[in-house]
Amino acid sequence: MAIHFTLFLNITLSAVVSGERLSVSGNHFLFKGEKVFLSGGNLPWIKYGYDYGNNQWAGVKAQVAKQLQMLRDAGGNSLRLWIHIQGESSPLFDENGYVIGTDSQGTFINDFQDMLNLAQSYDILVIPTLWNAAVDFDKYHRLDGLIVNPAKLTSYIKVVLTPLVRAVKGHPALAAWEIMNEPEGLLELEFNKDPCFNTFMLVTSGAGWAGWKYSYQHMLRFINWQADAIKQEDPEALVTVGVWNPKSNTNSFHMFDHYSDECLYKAGKRALGKLDFHDFHSYSFEGEFDTVAAFVHNCSDYGSTKPIVVGEFWKQQGGNRTTNQLFEYVYRHGYSGAWSWDLVNNGPDQRAGIAHIRNYTGNGKIHIDI
Repeated sequence: MAIHFTLFLNITLSAVVSGERLSVSGNHFLFKGEKVFLSGGNLPWIKYGYDYGNNQWAGVKAQVAKQLQMLRDAGGNSLRLWIHIQGESSPLFDENGYVIGTDSQGTFINDFQDMLNLAQSYDILVIPTLWNAAVDFDKYHRLDGLIVNPAKLTSYIKVVLTPLVRAVKGHPALAAWEIMNEPEGLLELEFNKDPCFNTFMLVTSGAGWAGWKYSYQHMLRFINWQADAIKQEDPEALVTVGVWNPKSNTNSFHMFDHYSDECLYKAGKRALGKLDFHDFHSYSFEGEFDTVAAFVHNCSDYGSTKPIVVGEFWKQQGGNRTTNQLFEYVYRHGYSGAWSWDLVNNGPDQRAGIAHIRNYTGNGKIHIDI
């Protein structure tokens, strides 16, 4: 245990001193001082909600290692994966919905550290996604309490998030933190005089598909507080949110950016609780992408000063394009990364797309050594 801790501490301190972490420069990413394009996929889970904590990592580690190896062999450099989801097995809640521990058996942080060490051994950067709002399986109202009750959210930040960030601070394989996957799935769609919280314009957009549960004010506070807590502990950490469609995250095309620095601060009043880059998801409907989708625009069309990653897409809803064409489009149209969905169920096709662009260099290098 002492040897493992010493090795991990040396890795962490080395990363902090040398600056060998993913960072943002303008509207693109840097790694070890060079512009990089994040190419990879989603490995959202092996066992939905049961991959980390409670000694569960030991049962899925070999499968994750195999996915990391195949991703590296295909030429990928990054991986998006899901952590708590909706609180199925972590963190540990009491009967009133307050967080009282990382997990019941106390292995969660060690599992997370080991996952990052494993990813580093394969030269893969990791983007952990903490929560998910694309479905409503929250039968015990655990995630619900964190979103609507500031005291419960504070308990999570104090007991789990801050200690976790402290434990992995500076790890070279930790690319960024994603607070939530698709918050729009559980949005209430209603008029609010404040444009930051007004969801009326999204009524016919598809938002709220999993249930009309939360105001944008509650959802943005949830994001703002966690982003702030991460940056309080690790000022160089990158933070994002995975939005279901650019419609909620841009001021272009007569849309409104609800995740702007201004809106996040207005909701939560915590100054560091801002996003460093955007993660747009892009799926077609009946063979066609909508007019705001990433696959019908250049990155510059969104008018953002931050990097944009296309964080979910696949051939099944890919506007009648192949996976190779989708990866190439993202690379050649100025975006900063592409993570296809998903490596477990669509692995060969996804890896073919990743391999298709592995030697591209015009929009940032893809091969990295961590």
